[in-house]
Amino acid sequence: MKNNLLLPLLLLFTLAQAQTKPTVADWQYDLRFLQETIHKDHPFLFHKITAAQFDAEVNKLYEAMPAMQEHERAAGLVRIVSLLKYGHTALPWRESPSKYHSAPINFYWFSDGVYVEGVSKSNADLLGAKLIKVEGLPVMQALQAVKPLVPAENDQFFKAYGLDYLVNPEALHAQRVTPSLKKTITYTFEKDGRSFEQTVATLDTFAPPRQYGFIPPGTDWLTVRDTGSTPYYLKHLDKIYYFEYLPAAKTVYVRHSQIDDDPQEATPLFYKRLFDFIDQHEVERLVLDVRLNGGGDNYKNKPVVTGIIACKKINQPGKLFVIIGRRTFSACQNLVNELSNYTNATFVGEPTAENINFYGDNRRSVLPKTKTPVYLSFAWWQDKAPLGEWTLAGAATGGRYEF
Repeated sequence: MKNNLLLPLLLLFTLAQAQTKPTVADWQYDLRFLQETIHKDHPFLFHKITAAQFDAEVNKLYEAMPAMQEHERAAGLVRIVSLLKYGHTALPWRESPSKYHSAPINFYWFSDGVYVEGVSKSNADLLGAKLIKVEGLPVMQALQAVKPLVPAENDQFFKAYGLDYLVNPEALHAQRVTPSLKKTITYTFEKDGRSFEQTVATLDTFAPPRQYGFIPPGTDWLTVRDTGSTPYYLKHLDKIYYFEYLPAAKTVYVRHSQIDDDPQEATPLFYKRLFDFIDQHEVERLVLDVRLNGGGDNYKNKPVVTGIIACKKINQPGKLFVIIGRRTFSACQNLVNELSNYTNATFVGEPTAENINFYGDNRRSVLPKTKTPVYLSFAWWQDKAPLGEWTLAGAATGGRYEF
């Protein structure tokens, strides 16, 4: 008798589970809801693509959805939002109702190619290997295939964040790098003068243990970096900012990696202590390193900028250097703009990941049927003359000191 009762209950439970899974009609409804929301509340985002072009892509996806698998529909929504090409306007794949997997590899894009920067110990032989192909496709073609999934304002943003899609089998299939969805990814690598293929198993809803894009020492993962010494910009990553005096160079080095207050010392107090130190010691130059800084609250930039302006000892040509890079973004782009406008800073490094004038500050909206969150920008930040959208590029120097 008990077994007879359990069967209907199990059937009801199975039906309830099936009903919670979004249907094709749900995905199509949410696509139209997203389209209408952007037209109604965010029409100013139609700048890098016209409204007509946007609608044509929406219609194409709507018609294709019935023949798609769930991860392909999720990828379609990601692509639609990414068409607007504003870094703060995004539909994060990790927050989609569609399941995803990741290979336990952390790639980094160096000047001479894409390499394995970090890896799980089970794939230790891949550490430091150069990526040549993804599922038989040359790496640069694979990157171009997944690029439509990234809300990249420029190539620097894509360099910083686009590589994650090379470890995502759902993304690789949705973008036709692979002909079918698998739970493994086959890569071709070069290492120690030889080329080899390796098939890597992926993990369910997995993210690597990174800090600012790199694998930190002391984890269950391996990092390619020589951990016998630590470069200045990777020191004290438990702190938002710190400074160090380099007496041989008569230089103060500052690493500032978020536009926010450190729990141990608010931004104004930190910069007061910094400039008091500079005033009281033999300091000839200041290096401010924001290459890892992805932003935060740009109202916290004031003590940085005003402190530099007031420091006559430092605010001179050749005495103030700002290191920028592919992760310099959002509120930190505002900081870079203000330093460019009001100080005698020399910028060093890579171009930033943000356009100088940009749409930031987004609102979170949840699509009603699939419960997919989407972030749509509403605030225009203009720190420079409206002469087109471009990034502030760093300039390489021949200096003797490495940070």
